[in-house]
Amino acid sequence: MQAQAVSMDTIVSLAKRRGFVYPSSEIYGGWASFWDYGPLGAELKRNIKDAWWKDIVHKRQEVVGLDASIIMHPDVWKSSGHLENFTDPLVDCRNCKQRFRADHLPGYEENVNAGKADPLEGIACPNCGQKNQMTQPRAFNLMFKTHVGPVEEDAAVAYLRPETAQAMFVQFSNVVTSSRAKLPFGIAQIGKAFRNEITAGNFIFRLRELEQMELEYFVMPGEDDTWYEYWRDYTVSWFTGLGVRPENLRLREHAREGLSHYSKGTTDLEYRFPFGWGELWGVANRTDFDLKAHSAGSGKELTYYDEATKTHVTPYVIEPALGVDRAFLTFLLDAYDEEADKDGTRVVLRFHPRLAPVKVAVLPLSKKEPLATTARELRARLAERYAVEYDETGSIGKRYRRQDEIGTPLCVTVDFDTAEDNAVTIRNRDTMEQDRVSLAELDEALRDKLGF
Repeated sequence: MQAQAVSMDTIVSLAKRRGFVYPSSEIYGGWASFWDYGPLGAELKRNIKDAWWKDIVHKRQEVVGLDASIIMHPDVWKSSGHLENFTDPLVDCRNCKQRFRADHLPGYEENVNAGKADPLEGIACPNCGQKNQMTQPRAFNLMFKTHVGPVEEDAAVAYLRPETAQAMFVQFSNVVTSSRAKLPFGIAQIGKAFRNEITAGNFIFRLRELEQMELEYFVMPGEDDTWYEYWRDYTVSWFTGLGVRPENLRLREHAREGLSHYSKGTTDLEYRFPFGWGELWGVANRTDFDLKAHSAGSGKELTYYDEATKTHVTPYVIEPALGVDRAFLTFLLDAYDEEADKDGTRVVLRFHPRLAPVKVAVLPLSKKEPLATTARELRARLAERYAVEYDETGSIGKRYRRQDEIGTPLCVTVDFDTAEDNAVTIRNRDTMEQDRVSLAELDEALRDKLGF
């Protein structure tokens, strides 16, 4: 069954009402581009990270994990090029005084690609609509500055990391030694990153505090093009394997003139968001730039000894980098569906079972005994294996609808016959079909229906 397209306003409303995402510091008026994940959001976010970690790290013999500190030595960012190059082009509208990223203005990229001397010529302000009112772009560094130590002095300046990648390069030799890694191999990390975005928004699409799932995949020079193609294709298969519709995904190769300073080639996996196509998962061929840069900056050799050729080589790196928050938004949007039924409109989040915040809901038809005790004992038993919700309030139809709207794949109903036949009813979210299953066979039935 095809899920239905949804507006951003609808998904933001549902996310708050059902406890997926709340505005941060809301009682103080909120703060732009900062959001908190509620009870269901915390579960969905954890499930996304667990799915990525299992597929990228646990299932792959050649990939290991890292959990590095958020604040690193300031020289890391000097060597990596972030102090000089991690910038966005900032422009101001002379008319309304609003600020924007130049490369996000409608028509700017087309002017650049057309080779116009002034890429801002004819550009209209998205806020006031006036044309040719933009100032010339100036570089704006996106890194958040902080201080380490009791005194705010220049010697103690540090930065909140804008990406998790650099720690994996800095720790390259330690990982090779401790894990006895052989090329090709990868280092993966999930963690917070911070970017002082000029224009953030579109709900959780562009944030100033975000979470990343990054892989640095080290390969022999000369094999990088093959692995670059492999990881490009993998990004698509990972999302479709978790239920995202293929027609909402596309791969977009960056033009050579638009590549980052470290990149030989970059491709974005994009998703069709309500506001248009947007970057979801980036794959970059970073060549040997990072290891050589940190080797030069630190004075430490960051090479790999190749037993076959008896030589030290500097590996090339393929980097698939995915934002947890954008993945969250993608799965939420793509799962949303509405369908007419006898009670009006049924709203369903058709999450893949691996991602669903609640796997099973236990619903007794009555709060009275003996149903209540049986249902609570069943809830405790199932909670040993699954995230379970217990709901005894309202009609069974309304409770089913609540579970549909939060994406629960299966509901287990304890009814008045349970005491007699030791059986319960399993109701499927997507088909609404119901099966009678004995309590003795319930665990196996749930495993079969959930797929794990």
